[in-house]
Amino acid sequence: MKRSGRFERRLLLACAVLIALLLAGCSGADEGANTTLRVGVLKFGTVSWEMDTIERHELAEKNGIKLEIVPLASENALAVALQGHRVDLIVSDWLWAAHQRAQDRDYQFVPYSKAVGAVMVNPGSGVTSLKDLDHKKLGIAGGPVDKTWLLLRAYAHKTENEDLEKALDPTFAAPPMINRLLLDGELPAAINFWHYNARLSALGMKPLLTVKQMLSGLGIDTVPPLLGWVFSEEWAADHREDLQAFFKASMQAKQILADSDDAWEPLREMIKPESDAVFASIRDGYRAGIIHHYGAAEIAAAGQLFNILAQESDGQLTGGAKQLSPDVFWDGFRLP
Repeated sequence: MKRSGRFERRLLLACAVLIALLLAGCSGADEGANTTLRVGVLKFGTVSWEMDTIERHELAEKNGIKLEIVPLASENALAVALQGHRVDLIVSDWLWAAHQRAQDRDYQFVPYSKAVGAVMVNPGSGVTSLKDLDHKKLGIAGGPVDKTWLLLRAYAHKTENEDLEKALDPTFAAPPMINRLLLDGELPAAINFWHYNARLSALGMKPLLTVKQMLSGLGIDTVPPLLGWVFSEEWAADHREDLQAFFKASMQAKQILADSDDAWEPLREMIKPESDAVFASIRDGYRAGIIHHYGAAEIAAAGQLFNILAQESDGQLTGGAKQLSPDVFWDGFRLP
């Protein structure tokens, strides 16, 4: 009986050790498992090009994370998904993040692209200066508080002492319609998003005034990136290393798209260019928007731009925020 009891105790001890080892192994596997980040993207937006490149080259896995891409139908749907915790990150701008922080929502920003718009003109219109737009239509894709439109108004006030709201006829429409009206000669000039402008450039339209020129005329020498990744500050505090790994994968994808024309070929079906020239123009526009420097100078320039847009929109664009808080800009990402 004693021998049997000792055997049973040894057997139980061996089983306990085995279970402990198995549990330790499972725990180690869990700790080493890739974290999944849920990324909200517009179904047909430019961000999907980069996400496709990350997936195609397995950059997330190589940086120790997993991505769940959540396609959504509109900018509003992106915002709702982020606010409802359906996704962890979306691409928006620091103005939206600042607006949210003014309402006690803790969103922060990391730059995605410095691609900006321009005023494009149809060469057949005879418009070669802002003065030539007097009493003419200006197509605007982003609505009455479009950032480029507000910036153009501020630029005209300062450099020409002119009120563009009175001097010309702003005409608002969806981006594809704005392009069509400009190409057909029904609009002499238009403001549209950068990838629509890239299409226009390839089809013979010309830039009248770029955002960089507007900023320079307003005394802002550094172009701050407007578009970026937006996420909850509390969530970022819990996922700091995962978030940095994601941004590393994002920069690696950008480098691939910057260096290789072949890397763009799998994206052709997503972009649906009208011609090879349009495809090349969009590719070049994307590359021009890649951020190489981001730090104190860009954040300071964003503050200057915020003040201009807040004044020009009578606070509509900034949600009543008086100034741009540095806390909008996440401290875990800088590019020297």
